[in-house]
Amino acid sequence: MKHAVPVALALLAACAWNVHAAEAGSPKRPSVEQLQKLIVSDSPQTRVEKPDQERITARRIDIVDEKGVIRMTLSGQTPAPIIDGLQYKRAFNVAGMVLYDDKGSERGGFGTADVNGGMAVLALDHPAMDAIGWRVSPDGETRFSINQAPPLVREPKLGDRLIPGVQAPTRIQMVVGADGTPAIALNDKVDRPRLRLTVTEEGYGAIEFLDAQGKVIHTLAPELAMP
Repeated sequence: MKHAVPVALALLAACAWNVHAAEAGSPKRPSVEQLQKLIVSDSPQTRVEKPDQERITARRIDIVDEKGVIRMTLSGQTPAPIIDGLQYKRAFNVAGMVLYDDKGSERGGFGTADVNGGMAVLALDHPAMDAIGWRVSPDGETRFSINQAPPLVREPKLGDRLIPGVQAPTRIQMVVGADGTPAIALNDKVDRPRLRLTVTEEGYGAIEFLDAQGKVIHTLAPELAMP
């Protein structure tokens, strides 16, 4: 389920930046004229005086853009993932919200997964694979992962569509284990942890260096050496 870009920055990126420098060192900024061209309203609607209904009950709500493309779905049973025009089976049901790009491909979402014990999940996607993922597991473990973008592979036998699930390494992973142990790991290009920042059982901060087999070959823990 890509890196989020603030809406304001996305809008202003369409404009050339002016060096609005009243004095040396002033940051670059758009001119007033450029901003005025981007202003849609000086009195946007920010509240509703009276709701149409106090409560809406539905199995699914779709939000569409001006072309009718579904851009967001809120559902107790989210649709199976759509990647480049093909819909694939979801590993397990997720109740929550799914985000789509302007072609209708899934690009992120969040919700609760129907696994034994329940799991909370949130993800933002590369075009055909998770890019950033959060997970709160039933055993209490909390995990945040950042994945390298995989190569975009197309399959002629599937209409030259993008192939989901092309392997790519997780490069950064932050975990608080079920026992409370925290760790931040940096992985190599083949998904092996090679550097880990953690706290020992004694409560000392430590940096661990790992070999290709996952064995700790050196540890930096200055407090361990203190008398």
